[in-house]
Order: sequence, then C-alpha cells, then structure tokens
Amino acid sequence: MESGKKLESRRTTSTKGTLRLGTEIIILAIVASFVAAALTVPAGFGLSTMLTPVVLMLMSPHEAVAVVAVVHGAHNAGKSWSLWENINFQAFRHYGIWLILGAIIGAVLQNQVPQKPLLGIMGIFLILLPLLTLNQSWKDYRLPEANDRIGGFGSGFMGGLSGHQGALRAMFLTSRLSDKMAYAATASIFALCVDLSRIPVYLFFRPEGITENWELTVALVVSALIGVKTGKQWLQSMKSESIRKGIMIGIIASGFFYLFEAVA
Repeated sequence: MESGKKLESRRTTSTKGTLRLGTEIIILAIVASFVAAALTVPAGFGLSTMLTPVVLMLMSPHEAVAVVAVVHGAHNAGKSWSLWENINFQAFRHYGIWLILGAIIGAVLQNQVPQKPLLGIMGIFLILLPLLTLNQSWKDYRLPEANDRIGGFGSGFMGGLSGHQGALRAMFLTSRLSDKMAYAATASIFALCVDLSRIPVYLFFRPEGITENWELTVALVVSALIGVKTGKQWLQSMKSESIRKGIMIGIIASGFFYLFEAVA
C-alpha cells in the first residue's frame, strides 16, 4: 500500500505496531472537519472539497477518498436526521436512482479511470455555468426535467470516482428548491444516498484505506457530527439570498479547485 513519505513523517509506531498519527495533524484534521461540516449545512456541499486536501497530507489519494467518504456519510446522516422534516422526497423522482447508479459506477471505476481529465472538465463547467446565471436571460431559465437525470448521474458518478459530488448537484438542485431548509435537507439525503452506495464498493476493493486509518476516521466523524449542530444554527439564522450567493461562490471556488487538481 502506497502511503508515501508524508505519512511516514507524521506517524509513529506503538509497541503493538499500530500506526498512530501525530498530535498536530490530528488537531488540524479535527478542526478542518468541524469547520467544513458546519459550513456545508447551509451550502449543501463542500465537505469533501475542504477536507480532502488536509487528509491528503496524511495518506494516498485512494485512501483519502475512502476515509473522507465515511466522514461525509456520517455527516450527511447527521444532517438528514436533524433536517428530516424539511426533506423534499418528491425530488427523488428526478434525482434519486440516477445518483445511486452513478455513484456505484464511479466507485467501481475509481482505480481504472483517470480522474484528472474529468475533474478538469467539471471544473470548467462549474466556473462557467454560475457566471452565465449573472446574465438576465439566464436567470429565469428553468432546466428541463431530463437534465435532472444528467445532473443526478453526473453528481453520483463524480462522487464515487473522486469524492467531489456536491457542487455539480447544487447547480441542478437549487433550480428546483428555492426554500433554504428544503434545499439543505434534500441535498443531505441525496449525498447520503451517494455515500451509502460508494462506501461498500471502497470497502470491497480497498478495505485497508479505511481499516488502517480508523482512528483518524473516528475522530473526523465525531468532529463532523458536532459541526452539524453548529451548521444548523447558521442555516436557521442566515437569509436565503445570502445562502444562494454563498452557494454560487462555493460552486465557482470548487471549479477552480478541480482545475487545480486536474493540472497538479
């Protein structure tokens, strides 16, 4: 298993041979998990984008995707439970099955398909489309329902392949759900569907990515669940227009992040 020199420099071996992370990196990861989890409650996405770079300091990309997937799943389970009464289950008619199908295919192909070209294409898409909405002729444009299936499949596929699913889904979901609580709640249940579809695939093909990093995974999960409570308070206090602007900024920032990953 390729852990890399970065990981070796931050871990020490106990008397039982168990690899333990350095205290300073654990603290950094826990703080990053809490902040990312809190911010993504109103935004509906972004935890993987913010947390993955920190986890990549500790392990290989394939391991990082698996570990962040578990944290992402726990976080979305917590959000779904906390916002359950606001979930728009009717939206599953447009997205649900396509999200799950895309997530399974993406997770299976994770070790076989080069991620960088796809991240580059998605990055360009996420930068250009929000900018187009600044034009008045695009503001009132309503995406055809057929595009929901494309957005659902694409979001699930990229989630399974690279862990980055939310920004693409947000582009489609925000056009359907204007209520901030319904958007945040429904985004969380969709993300949970993707996580529950891809995590078993990761465990089947690369179980060591999660099992050998379980201590860090548990710490990040606990921090993310605490972040859900803080994030819900922010969601309830923020204005819908501020959240929509933040989502658009987050989508564009994600696009630049994906482009950076594609060329790095």
